[in-house]
Amino acid sequence: MNWRSPLLLKAVRGIPCQNCGRDDGTVCAAHSNQLRDQKGRGIKSHDFRIAALCHACHHEIDAGNKLTKDERHAIWELAHRKTLGELFERGLVRVA
Repeated sequence: MNWRSPLLLKAVRGIPCQNCGRDDGTVCAAHSNQLRDQKGRGIKSHDFRIAALCHACHHEIDAGNKLTKDERHAIWELAHRKTLGELFERGLVRVA
């Protein structure tokens, strides 16, 4: 069973894209597509393995053809780390 948090997913919509910086209302939580994160056919990875990405960046990482698989993974990982940092800095997530 994968970990889910509607509050975390909502918080991500309040920050800019952590790849390109766009803040155009299309930013959402882009889940990891890697098997190591329990991604499976029809199964999203855990909600804590997300990156705040705008529609354009999300599409390019998930379905685009301009980047290699390794480049897509590297961009997503960097955006993931930046997303967590941004959420904590803005006080949108807290550790009890």
